Amino acid sequence: MSLAVVLSRASVGIDAPLITVEVHLANGLPCFNLVGLPEASVREAKDRVRSALINSGFEFPARRITVNLAPADLPKEGGRFDLAIAIGIIAASGQLKGIDLDRIELVGELALSGEIRPIKGALPFAYACSKEGRTAILPVENANEAALIKGAKIVPASQLLDVFHHLGKQNTLPLFTSENISQEAEYEVDLQDVVGQSSAKRALEIAAVGGHNLLFTGPPGTGKTMLASRLITILPPMTDEEALASAAIHSIVGKPVNPQTWKQRAFRHPHHTSSAVALVGGGSVPRPGEISLAHHGVLFLDELPEFDRKVLDVLREPLESGSVSISRAARQAQFPAQFQLVAAMNPSPTGSLNDGRCTSDQILRYLNRISGPFLDRIDLQVDVPKLNGNEFSEQVKTRGSSSKDIRERVVFARDIALKRNNKPNTMLGSKEVQEYCQLSSEDQRFLQSAVEKLGLSLRTYHRVLKVSRTIADLANQPQITRQHLAEALNYRAFDRMLAQLAYN
Repeated sequence: MSLAVVLSRASVGIDAPLITVEVHLANGLPCFNLVGLPEASVREAKDRVRSALINSGFEFPARRITVNLAPADLPKEGGRFDLAIAIGIIAASGQLKGIDLDRIELVGELALSGEIRPIKGALPFAYACSKEGRTAILPVENANEAALIKGAKIVPASQLLDVFHHLGKQNTLPLFTSENISQEAEYEVDLQDVVGQSSAKRALEIAAVGGHNLLFTGPPGTGKTMLASRLITILPPMTDEEALASAAIHSIVGKPVNPQTWKQRAFRHPHHTSSAVALVGGGSVPRPGEISLAHHGVLFLDELPEFDRKVLDVLREPLESGSVSISRAARQAQFPAQFQLVAAMNPSPTGSLNDGRCTSDQILRYLNRISGPFLDRIDLQVDVPKLNGNEFSEQVKTRGSSSKDIRERVVFARDIALKRNNKPNTMLGSKEVQEYCQLSSEDQRFLQSAVEKLGLSLRTYHRVLKVSRTIADLANQPQITRQHLAEALNYRAFDRMLAQLAYN
């Protein structure tokens, strides 16, 4: 009897748990049994591996073959275990002797010809493998992605026969290193592309510093979408940890990770017909949704009232926690979702409040599609007015600061917040708000009076304080003043519009 043990890894959420592939050859009628809770795509590995071995010139043993994928209680899916199973059969049958399989991990799907095809989730696999100090052998197409892990030992292979020769030290494959890793993200768009809208640009800068959620309200054609798409150009550069976390999400859904652009922040723009599962993730095998694909980036919801109200309300918990847990009968998965929400909407179903085509009741019914608890989680509500001809002509000549100049101010102010509270201002807890957002007695009474007039909730009260703290950081002032509070309250355009409509 012969036994071989090969190491591989599964894909569960953004994790890559270790899978021990045990191959046992015994006497008896020839058969091929695959155990360890394999799904259909894994069970089909029997035919792929048999053909790949034969077409690569190996002898397929006419014995009783049992392959166990341990741990047995973890569901396995995909063709990622093909390469490990094939090497296990080769080693157990004595065709590969005197090798140490404890220091390597293998992953890859096999074609019938013996070619090694790419897999999803190569980045989490390489990261987990590197943490254990092992060498990762994977498909050539996944090498650039896996090489993003600093210090990882990556050996790419294109054929099963190449892996056999490498392990047998007949023709060793070289370690892979990528020389095209971009150190700074570059974007094709710039905030100078937007004519006018100085108030909205100021709100974008505040949002970038504090990580605040943002809502643009205005008639069609005023530049709301252009403003939203340029938020990523003024956000602070991504750290290596943030870029890896974002790239890992894209890796597990099969989206290629380009080493030249991997530090660009994601900008996700789902259509308003998207379902709750499309936004937060789901499926029988849990997959990440748009909020996770926007991790450390921006999620833009255009035409906000056109989204189903129940769909918007499922975003409330991820907006607070920064993660989403998806539970199914057979498995659970948790995906990170630290995204920045930017939304845009028209103030009425016809596009404008003053076109005389809607009554106040019709406008209120349209706006009430957005729930109060969801609006409570939006820190900045900004009116984006329509420019008349003279204003447009004048402001075309003066485009304002470039994204690069604004980003420098954002980085400076964000560093002030990080040194003080080790997190962006939007993530401050209740006790931290009391500690870092203290007001004088007069300013406290001023804010309390404004909150009562606008009918704001306690959550919104805290968010106004956080925005004020961010505005003070931009001005490099340690104390929040009435000027900062007044500007923060000015970014409650939607609340004021609702109060005016209700009064009328």
